[in-house]
Amino acid sequence: MRIGILGSGGGSNMQAILDAVEDGSLDAEIVLVLSDIPDAFILERAKKAGIPTDVIDCRGFKSKFPPEAQIETIDALKAAKVELVCLAGFMRLIRQPLLEAFPDRILNIHPSLLPAYPGFEAWRQAVDDGASESGCTVHLVDSGVDTGPILIQAKVPVLPDDTPDTLHARIQKEEHRIYPEAIRQVMAN
Repeated sequence: MRIGILGSGGGSNMQAILDAVEDGSLDAEIVLVLSDIPDAFILERAKKAGIPTDVIDCRGFKSKFPPEAQIETIDALKAAKVELVCLAGFMRLIRQPLLEAFPDRILNIHPSLLPAYPGFEAWRQAVDDGASESGCTVHLVDSGVDTGPILIQAKVPVLPDDTPDTLHARIQKEEHRIYPEAIRQVMAN
């Protein structure tokens, strides 16, 4: 399976997918990594691995993903013959026309047990709320905010002395474990 990755940050989930490809546990290939942040470390990780990269021009918008930028993203993904799009810390909402171009072929990893704590900094929401449990979810992307069909989840306890950072670090370990598993599930269907 040919995978395209969209990310805005460090790319640790991209690295987890790449590690699974390289160790043979995931029969796939990452063929393109795109970021809306020109200096995002995910681009450096990809370049070091020999994966083609490019920057998504969001026309100066801080959070909006304008239709023109989505069309350019679609063109780049299609030119790379991407079959599955994986969001790895991509901080913009996916809408039409991207959803239409890859129906049921866009995955996202979210740092909570959805439907709890959708949106930004879910680990901080869990700590602030006094939750006893959190975790992560891989889901299909739809037009809502973290509302698509759930593929797999992993639970992580919220410890009494947890800070948002310590909880987030433990959640990320589970993210790295379940994202390749979710991709295998999609490939099997």
